[in-house]
Amino acid sequence: MTKIGYARVSTIEQDFEIQRQRLQSEGCVIVRAEKVSGASREGRTELATIIEFLREGDELVVTRLDRLGRDTRDVLNIVHECEQRGAFVTILDPHVSTRGELGHVIVTVLGMVAQMERRFIKERQREGIARAKAAGSYKGGKARLDYALVQRLKGQGLGASAIAKVANCSRMQVYRILTASVEKNAPDVDC
Repeated sequence: MTKIGYARVSTIEQDFEIQRQRLQSEGCVIVRAEKVSGASREGRTELATIIEFLREGDELVVTRLDRLGRDTRDVLNIVHECEQRGAFVTILDPHVSTRGELGHVIVTVLGMVAQMERRFIKERQREGIARAKAAGSYKGGKARLDYALVQRLKGQGLGASAIAKVANCSRMQVYRILTASVEKNAPDVDC
């Protein structure tokens, strides 16, 4: 049986070191981490890698359920995929494991709470933007990635992995920036 930790933060500015330390102190021999939104499973390559390599009796450990996901269906699908491999999911805060039936019920309820919390966050964000626009002080969100840097590195012949390392982002984000750039610069053709 192997304990495998998964740490996740949503933005480049956030740090997952506290999660990593907690997972290691709980006995996780492997800890994978990524900086990507928990709103869906899209682009969460580290999580996919963990699930792919889970074996019978292994345990996927996260510090909080919202690190696993903020959508109830996604969380339940992740738990199901782990169980299909004979593995368990353990959440440290509050301590819940899918080893028993009660754990499944608690994970489902916590998943619903995480999804509801995400909706509240989005609603407060929309209200704040509307107030700022009404006051004439809304300037839009700041760019989280340096698109020009990604383009410049690509122009220098670097591959997506190398660009991601320099720009401190995921390869998926590099691909999105490069794809958007190609689509933006494509000539309009009338048929």
